[in-house]
Amino acid sequence: MKQKLTAIIPCKNEELNIRSCVESLLDISDEIIVADSGSTDRTMEIAREYNCHILEREYIYSADFKNWAIPQAKHEWVLIVDADERVTPELAEEIRQELQGVQHHDGYIIYRRNFIFGHEVKHSGWGTDNVLRLFKRDLSRYKNMKVHSEIVVDTGRVGKLKGKLEHFTYWNFGQIIKKHGRYATWAAEELRDKGAKSGFFHMTFLPMWRFFRQYVIQRGFLDGIPGLIVCTISMYYVFLKYAKLWAMQHGLKQPDPEKDRKAG
Repeated sequence: MKQKLTAIIPCKNEELNIRSCVESLLDISDEIIVADSGSTDRTMEIAREYNCHILEREYIYSADFKNWAIPQAKHEWVLIVDADERVTPELAEEIRQELQGVQHHDGYIIYRRNFIFGHEVKHSGWGTDNVLRLFKRDLSRYKNMKVHSEIVVDTGRVGKLKGKLEHFTYWNFGQIIKKHGRYATWAAEELRDKGAKSGFFHMTFLPMWRFFRQYVIQRGFLDGIPGLIVCTISMYYVFLKYAKLWAMQHGLKQPDPEKDRKAG
């Protein structure tokens, strides 16, 4: 007996992505939920063209938002796809076959083809990137982490699919700076709460090691300029995370001359 599937698309202001994302899901999904966090562009208008089920709520961080959306799925099997991702025909067919037969797993890992500025990046760790996105609704939740959270399947029965998601990460540097700034703040807050410290070593050696590992050991240089950009961005993120942690712990508060004048 075929198991029915709910696809969940978390998004905000994705009018350039939402149509292609939804259309990649039409053949395999019995329900498509667009979980929106305050779009002000045409995202919701486009989603309604496909009769998607619309959910709306404030975004706090990714794991929190997705854990709110997952229990609202109508069907037992859930597939989470970000708006900048596409389900390939090969992956769609594999999911269809898995849900038609006897499932030996309660969750499935899916590999991704990652693109930056429209160019595929096959090395620097991006070529082996994978995410657990297909799972049973009542057995799975994201870890309560602000950054880099992953789905945990209670039974631990997790398999892997061969088909891939296509992931179109960034199209301009504005998107990169905005996302990395937000994620670096959350990562710094988590480190601070764990009692971690930041100093010269963390802001020099660790970023350089990240670049060397991705560009040399993981052969990012084979992807040409896109590979160089990816590895440099990754290095910048590590620096920014520890710089923000240092500022949280040692930064001085800006004086308020106006407050002093009023007090006087």
